[in-house]
Amino acid sequence: MNIKKNNGLKIICLNRKASFNYFLIDLIEAGLVLKGSEIKSVRNGKVSIGDSYGIEKDGEIYLINSHIPIYKQASFSNHNPYAERKLLLNKKEINKLIGKMNKEGLTIVPTKMYFKKGKAKIEIAVAKGKKNFDKRQTKKTRDWNRDKARYFRKTS
Repeated sequence: MNIKKNNGLKIICLNRKASFNYFLIDLIEAGLVLKGSEIKSVRNGKVSIGDSYGIEKDGEIYLINSHIPIYKQASFSNHNPYAERKLLLNKKEINKLIGKMNKEGLTIVPTKMYFKKGKAKIEIAVAKGKKNFDKRQTKKTRDWNRDKARYFRKTS
């Protein structure tokens, strides 16, 4: 009998465009520095990380262009929906990411945001952008796999 174990992950949002637009090289889990009204809004689940990316500023990694909507009940102490959010990483991880960004021309892209043991975490990927012909190839393989599954389903 298979018993499903709850590993404490509650996925808030996914960035599906990341795997289509980028080659994901390395995945890293990071924490987020959030204000009270931001975490309340995140718990409502209306977060968007589709167009966001990571930058280096003053030896730290920040998440830019992520949208966390305002929390209506917070009134005067609300936050800016498009504010820069600091990622919580070890110094060793930060230096590794900065080196890859500067030397190899890679970028940092968030892939998903989730709660792990009550804490908001984000999974970031060190990624390289795809060209148009790479995207066409991805579409071809996805369509072929879908057609292949249909064919096998009909024959069996």
